[in-house]
Amino acid sequence: MSDYAKLFEQDRAHFMHPSTHAHDHASGALPGRIITGASGVRIRDHQGRELLDAFAGLYCVNIGYGRTEVAEAIYEQAKQLAYYHTYVGHSSEAIIELSARIIDWAPAGMKKVYYGMSGSDANETQIKLVRYYNNVLGRPQKKKIISRQRGYHGSGLVTGSLTGLASFHQHFDLPVEGVKHTLCPHFYKAPAGMDEAAFVRYCAEELEKLILAEGPDTVAAFIGEPVMGTGGIIVPPKGYWQAIQAVLAKYDILLIADEVVCAFGRVGDKMGSQRYGIKPDLITTAKGLTSAYAPLSAVIVGEKVWDVIDNASTTQGAMGHGWTYSGHPVCAAAALANLDILERENITANAGEVGGYLNQRLRQTFEGHPLVGEVRGDGMLAALEFMADREARTPFDASLKVGPRVSAACLERGMIARAMPHGDILGFAPPLVLTRAEADEVVAIAKAAVDQVASEVL
Repeated sequence: MSDYAKLFEQDRAHFMHPSTHAHDHASGALPGRIITGASGVRIRDHQGRELLDAFAGLYCVNIGYGRTEVAEAIYEQAKQLAYYHTYVGHSSEAIIELSARIIDWAPAGMKKVYYGMSGSDANETQIKLVRYYNNVLGRPQKKKIISRQRGYHGSGLVTGSLTGLASFHQHFDLPVEGVKHTLCPHFYKAPAGMDEAAFVRYCAEELEKLILAEGPDTVAAFIGEPVMGTGGIIVPPKGYWQAIQAVLAKYDILLIADEVVCAFGRVGDKMGSQRYGIKPDLITTAKGLTSAYAPLSAVIVGEKVWDVIDNASTTQGAMGHGWTYSGHPVCAAAALANLDILERENITANAGEVGGYLNQRLRQTFEGHPLVGEVRGDGMLAALEFMADREARTPFDASLKVGPRVSAACLERGMIARAMPHGDILGFAPPLVLTRAEADEVVAIAKAAVDQVASEVL
C-alpha cells in the first residue's frame, strides 16, 4: 500500500503542475488526486473512488483506458529498439508503417508525415513550414498567420499566440507580432437578426476584411480546428468551411487544419476535414493518434507544400528543423496498436452513433432548462452553455463561477466533465468506446449537477 500522505507532500514540494494555482497547490489548499488505475471509460484515484471520465483525459483517450494490446506493443518495441533518431534518413519499421497508415486516415491530397511529441510542437512545426514555404518561393513578406478568437493551438510562444484565449496570453507578452485573429464561428453569439447563412457570410467577409487590411501579400496561412475544442466545443455552422476556403483560395493563403482534437474518429469520421469538407494544405494531429498511451504528434503535409519543400532541397539543402524524438519508435508502436484497435473495432462508427445518441439525449434533457442557454456538439463532443437569462442570452457574472460549480457537482456524483475556460460552459468528450448505457449515465449525472447549481443561482 502506498503512503499517499508522503506522496502528496512530495508532490506539493517538487512538482510544478500545468494550469494549476501555484500557491494553493503548494500549500495544500488545493486538494490533489493521485490516479492509480483506469479501465474503459473510468479512472480510479488514491481513495479507491471510481470516476466516469467524460472528457477522455484531455480529449485524447479515444480507445478507452487499460488496453493491454497497446502496452504489449510498447513493451515489444522497447525490447527490440527503444530509440534511435530519424535525422539524415534514419528510420524504423514502426515509423515507416505508421506514416503510411496516417496518410490512409487523412483526406485526399496529403503526402508526407513529420513527427513530434505534442499538438503544441506540431503547430510550431507548421509555423516553420509556412515560413520556409514562402521564403523559398521568394515571398519573405508573406508570413502572417490568421487564427480565430477562442481557437486553441498550443501553449508555446507562437502557438500560444495563435490560441485566441486571453488566459493563455496574460503575463506572457502574447500574442507575438505576425499573428492575427478573426471571428469565432459561434452562431449562438451571432449579431441579432442574422440567420445561419447570413452569419456564415459575415464570418467570411470579416476574414476577407482582415486580409485586405493586413495586405494579402503579407498573409501566409489560416489555422482552424474543424470543431473548436478548448474555446467551448463549437461546431461550425453549415457552409462555414466552404465560405472560408473560398476566401483563402482567392488570396493564395495556406489552410492548416488543426485536427489535434478531431482526428482519429472523435467526430464520427476519420478526421474533421472529411466530415466538414475541408481541403487543407497542412494538418496537425496528436491526442487520438496514440489515445495518449504515449506522447506523439504528426504534421501531415499536403502535396502543394511538399512539392515546394522537395524542390527547394535541391538548391537549399536540408531543411534545418528537427526534434530529438521525432519518429520515436516506441511511440510509433503505440500509435500502430491504437490504430489497429480503432479500425478492428470500428470505433469511429461508434463515436458517430453513440456520440449522436449522447447529443440527442443532452438536447432532450437540457433544451429549455432555465440554466442552459445552448446545447451543442457533434460526434463524441458536446457542451452545455449556461446563461443567467436564456431568452436574452445574458451571461452570468463571472464571479459566480457557474461552469466550475456544475463541473464540481458532477465530480461529487462520480463524473469528470470539464469547465471550459471561456464562459460558463460544461464540456464533454468521452472515450469513443462509450456505450449508450454510459451515455445515459453521463446525462443523468449532468442533469442532477445542473439542477443543483440552478437551485443555488437562479
